[in-house]
Amino acid sequence: MNNTADIGLSIHSGTLLHNLNYLCKQKNKSQQKRMKHIILTAFLIIAVASKGISQQAPPNNQLYNFSVADCINYAYNHQHDVINANLDVKSADYHVREVIGQGLPQISGAASFTDYLKIPTTLLPGEFFNAPGTYVPVKFGVKYQSNLALNGNLPLFDPNYIVGLQGRRTYKELYDRSYTRSKIDVNVNVTKAYYQVLVSVEQLKLLDANINQLKQQMDETTARNKQGFVEKIDVDRITVQYNSLVTTRDNTVRMLALNYELLKFQMGMPIENELTLKDKLADIQLDVSSADAVNDSTAYRSRIEYNLLETQKKLNEFELKSKRGQFLPKLSANGSYASSYQNNSFGNLYTSNFPSSYIGLTLSVPIYTGGQHINQVKQSEINVLKSQNDLINMRNTVSLQVSQSRISYINGLQTLNDQKKNRALASEVLRVSKIKYDQGVGSSIEVTQAQTALQDADNSYIQGLYNALVSKVDLDKAYGRIK
Repeated sequence: MNNTADIGLSIHSGTLLHNLNYLCKQKNKSQQKRMKHIILTAFLIIAVASKGISQQAPPNNQLYNFSVADCINYAYNHQHDVINANLDVKSADYHVREVIGQGLPQISGAASFTDYLKIPTTLLPGEFFNAPGTYVPVKFGVKYQSNLALNGNLPLFDPNYIVGLQGRRTYKELYDRSYTRSKIDVNVNVTKAYYQVLVSVEQLKLLDANINQLKQQMDETTARNKQGFVEKIDVDRITVQYNSLVTTRDNTVRMLALNYELLKFQMGMPIENELTLKDKLADIQLDVSSADAVNDSTAYRSRIEYNLLETQKKLNEFELKSKRGQFLPKLSANGSYASSYQNNSFGNLYTSNFPSSYIGLTLSVPIYTGGQHINQVKQSEINVLKSQNDLINMRNTVSLQVSQSRISYINGLQTLNDQKKNRALASEVLRVSKIKYDQGVGSSIEVTQAQTALQDADNSYIQGLYNALVSKVDLDKAYGRIK
């Protein structure tokens, strides 16, 4: 948009200056002065307008600098699954209102108009007309008829409605907890993606350090080869390692960009937006004490999955009550007021009104339904039993997940600590190998092997770091710490 404004400004400027020079040649001094003033004023207006357009142009991409908590909060407001779960909560509110409305008076209106092209004929016994043994055709009614009615119905006793009122809060609770589960899932996914980016950044730092170190060694070896102190094969070995390390770094850079995009995807953020991370790996606490904070036997109470199954069991119990209520009678009050208009002349149709009204009670008693109700009750009873079995299974599942997560976390921490020590040892071995090589008591193969061992130690450290971070997230989820 800035380029467009600049181009437009250049075009207008060129045109105005050309016209200005032309007019200056064609007019006298007074006219020249006036025309010059007009054109220069127009030129300034165009310049100011173009500058305003350029300044007001919004940036294509937005820049965010987020901590892991900021990313999670952003995802709560933008991630697809969380947004839909929140909409389900709102829909559940309207469903509860719908249930309540079923017990309120139901009022409806009706209107009709009939034009009898041929008035219906009825046969009456001839005895009424002194013609026994025959039937006399008689037409009853008028050509035009119209009816206006207002009908009302109010449930006085309906077992299904009563159960619906009792279960409305449980129904709403189901969607509230489903919304919480969606937030927890997003929290876990965003946190893992955030840690993946941090680990990739750490991997780049290690690669850069190794590349710089190897580049210095390669330059020194090349110089010594030119002086005739080392063989060409020593230079080639180091060059192969250097090229391989540079390729690994290039691949890691591309993977880092992909990890950023994955993080933004998990957050529900447009991929084209710019995102930088506030948190560092040093800010993350990794200690064994986190694995011993919860009693395994009661951990399931903190899990949203178990809470959802509890809510579903309650709903199944309400459904069972509703099915059993089908054996009970239903009582409702009803009433109606109607106006009837009849006339053979359409113009005078609404001049005469014949109103009618009534109020009454309706009692519906189920007697025999072919066994449908009893079979529905049996199905609902089975659903309740299945819900109970699901709860028992979830307790066992949570206990297993807690044990697995705790062991994985402890193993991950131990492995990470070992990898840190191995990396330090590998670095020391490389340092000693270089000294020996420089002093002529070691070989280039020994240095190359030490360099390879350090790279392997770095890779193992990076993998161990990521595994430890992910196992920490899984442990928090298993213990129900993520809300």
